[in-house]
Amino acid sequence: MKKLKLKELESCLQQVDTFESPKLLLEQYPTRPHIAACMLYTIHNTFDDIENKTIADLGCGCGMLSIGSAMLGAGLCVRFDIDADALEIFNSSIEDFELTNNMVQCDVCSLSDSMSETFDRVIMNPPFGTKHNKGMDMIFLKTSLHKTSTRQISSL
Repeated sequence: MKKLKLKELESCLQQVDTFESPKLLLEQYPTRPHIAACMLYTIHNTFDDIENKTIADLGCGCGMLSIGSAMLGAGLCVRFDIDADALEIFNSSIEDFELTNNMVQCDVCSLSDSMSETFDRVIMNPPFGTKHNKGMDMIFLKTSLHKTSTRQISSL
């Protein structure tokens, strides 16, 4: 696979369709291409944690992080979102990028805490829990994190 430069990844992500009418209660906001590219590029090039990995994108929305992960060579990327409209936007983007459609419409709160055991990596841009869904950010984090006893902690 051709190694993408940061600017190339960002340029490609600028083509991803985003919300025309975001749903405020779901805290829908697009992850900006620049932020997504920088985040994914760092994960990929510094930690070697995308290429050939199985990745879950929780609350994928329009799919910015999923599409970027696929472009960086993810082995499998499964997208999870509660909103059918967001998944429809995502579906139109993956056709443009010629990616496989691995998405699940579900409430992330209903997923087990073992996502980190099922997938190599979990990525997300979670809701902050400010619009009548207090604590939603913590639910997303609990779903995605390894238990401390199984997580290898590196010194900085």
